[in-house]
Amino acid sequence: MSELPNLAPALPELFIAISALALLMLGVFRREDATQGIAVLAIVAMGLAALLGLAASGGRLTTFGGMFVVDGFSVFAKIMVLASSALTLAMSINWLKKEKLERFEYPVLVLLATLGMMMMISANNLISLYLGLEIQSLSLYILAAYQRDSSRGTEAGLKYFVLGSLASGLLLYGSSLIYGFAGTTGFDGLAHSFEHGAPIGVIVGVVFVIAGLAFKISAVPFHMWTPDVYEGSPTPVTAFFAVAPKIAAFTLLVRVMVGPFGEMTAQWQQVVVFVSVASMLVGSFGAIAQNNIKRLMAYSSIGHVGYALIGLAVGDQTGIRGVLIYLAIYLFMNVGTFAVILSMRQKGRLMEGIDDLAGLSKTHPMMAVALAIFMFSMAGIPPMAGFWGKLYVFMAAIDKGFIALAVIGVLTSVVSAYYYLRIIKVMYFDEPVEALDRGVGGLLGTIMGVNAILILIFTFAPSPLVSSAGAAAAALFGG
Repeated sequence: MSELPNLAPALPELFIAISALALLMLGVFRREDATQGIAVLAIVAMGLAALLGLAASGGRLTTFGGMFVVDGFSVFAKIMVLASSALTLAMSINWLKKEKLERFEYPVLVLLATLGMMMMISANNLISLYLGLEIQSLSLYILAAYQRDSSRGTEAGLKYFVLGSLASGLLLYGSSLIYGFAGTTGFDGLAHSFEHGAPIGVIVGVVFVIAGLAFKISAVPFHMWTPDVYEGSPTPVTAFFAVAPKIAAFTLLVRVMVGPFGEMTAQWQQVVVFVSVASMLVGSFGAIAQNNIKRLMAYSSIGHVGYALIGLAVGDQTGIRGVLIYLAIYLFMNVGTFAVILSMRQKGRLMEGIDDLAGLSKTHPMMAVALAIFMFSMAGIPPMAGFWGKLYVFMAAIDKGFIALAVIGVLTSVVSAYYYLRIIKVMYFDEPVEALDRGVGGLLGTIMGVNAILILIFTFAPSPLVSSAGAAAAALFGG
């Protein structure tokens, strides 16, 4: 009889899976009145999973025949994913009630998507990578089309599904090429296969894998779905899309490039540099003409992916540390901004226009201050946290000789500052045509305030995040 696998490294994932199934059964028996309770229990489950992950943190552990790995890098990434999933689910509770869309499947789908993301982060084999990716994606396709009666929502879900299926096909084709030429799908085996050079078939396979994962992080030229899906999806779902899946896919891309294909850095580096430059340019220039704040956030996320990819292009421990710092700051900037967007209501109706923020400083001064902090940080204006996030990836690029890449990053940051500062100008200098409703929800207001405070804390005390990111990056490189 074969020996049973050691389940201890996968306890957080097992706990999330069991919680999702238990909450699904609870929802079936309780029906309509269960949504709020199930959402709260799902958030508690994510918190407990984070504690289980921290308790298991230590050295590098593998299980399920080496297909699943836990190390400092995976623990850091999982904490970010669980935090962003829990925050965006908390922001959804009030929205579900106001829009009369209280269906218990919503928190269960978020929980299942989170399970897929955690499996992606710990993938140590091309097969487990694909399994985690598809568990996440199937839940996200349904969430995108959650408003079944909305033509925009249905269109968003369909576009995401069709293009996501194409990306999965690219990823599978690349994986099959790699397996065909290397004879293994395990990351540890692949890492040793290319010490003396890689065949051309493997290089082609890696390019296909990068293409599949670039879709998941909405990097150019695989970004075409992002503005339409962000605009058409329900706003809490857009907030979820903008943070958790992006962080999970990005950390997966980092693990795949640095781990099994670390010996092929010279081959994949030029692809990552191109994708980074293209994403920064499209993200910064594409957002200028946008009047819908959700579409603007879509282009903003494309730009931010470009900046984070600079750290991956560097390909060393300092670059990966910069990526992790950037993603952590990105999490709080985005969640805070979407908390403000979810608070934009006129006569009970959710508003999405940038012009709807006119005069916000007079009608909702604290909300305006919080949004100004997020916008200044996203623009990378010193001394805000976003500036330090960009500084760490730019400095890593300069140290490795990627000076042109860092210069393009700085120049596109200047361009993107226009549309972030435009929002601040609208809030503080434009007269409101019709004021937004008073009384921001207690939970939304709290999330908004906490995220603004966390950004200010990092601005003046960056060392805890920097040291944690440094330790996580060192774990990925075997340090």
